[in-house]
Amino acid sequence: MAELPAVESGSLANGRRRGRRQRQAPRKRLITTAAGWAAAEVEAALTVPADPSAAAFFDVDNTMMQGASIYYFARGLARRKYFSTTDVMRFAWKQLRFRVIAAEHGGDVTAAKAAALAFVEGWKVETLERLSEEIFDELMADRIWSGTHALARLHLDAGQRVWLVTAAPVELGRIIAQRLGLTGALGTVAEHINGVYTGRLVGEMLHGPAKGEAIKALAAREGLDLAACSAYSDSFNDLTMLSMVGDPCAVNPDAKLRAYARQQGWRIRDYRTGRKAARAGLVVAAVAGAASGAVAAGVAVRRRR
Repeated sequence: MAELPAVESGSLANGRRRGRRQRQAPRKRLITTAAGWAAAEVEAALTVPADPSAAAFFDVDNTMMQGASIYYFARGLARRKYFSTTDVMRFAWKQLRFRVIAAEHGGDVTAAKAAALAFVEGWKVETLERLSEEIFDELMADRIWSGTHALARLHLDAGQRVWLVTAAPVELGRIIAQRLGLTGALGTVAEHINGVYTGRLVGEMLHGPAKGEAIKALAAREGLDLAACSAYSDSFNDLTMLSMVGDPCAVNPDAKLRAYARQQGWRIRDYRTGRKAARAGLVVAAVAGAASGAVAAGVAVRRRR
């Protein structure tokens, strides 16, 4: 299928009129802005069947949201003095260097995975959930891509369920899903006992092939027909998730995914401006992937409670 033109040139924040500022949306309100519905009108030409056995799965970072959710979460924690901004940047750069240049050894990857959610050790689950709510409203709400949100709304309006699938902590994923009016979220699970985190993961980080396994388990539990389902992502790393459904779509894709999607005849949607799209092809996609697995690992080193 030929690539269709973008229906939204920026995030919700970029959709504001020039020379006019708007106040941030009140907390605990669903994201249902005029920009989102305008995008939905354009996307309405798409046919989303009313099939109870169908569902849609959306990646979060650079697909549903501009940037990486765990990075904004870390920034919010830094503002609250849980750790320093310098710590975030140091470890984000180390992980980016590994991702782009492949300059580190495999053992470091294992260590990074083991430490991915270690910063929550000793925290109460309710604390992480509260902070997720506050930081979403503070730093993430205005970075939701209205075009991608409109796609999710089309599936919901057709009676389908919509899940976010993210490497970020599942608690953060659920808050984002709630704010967007979606069904729920799959994410990386941190072990907790009696409502207190142990600092260990339950299983693997929800990244790459692990997303596919989680979706398979959900489909079996919910009685979903994956051949009737849709999946949306910006990253070639999510090829497993995209390939396992009948209706894959590349959203704000990196260069490798864009080329593969064109070859396979998949739908392609790009809600960035031309300049942002070009920049993303070089660096931004790598930064987002790095942030999901590394920023949280970095904060484990110098957390400040």
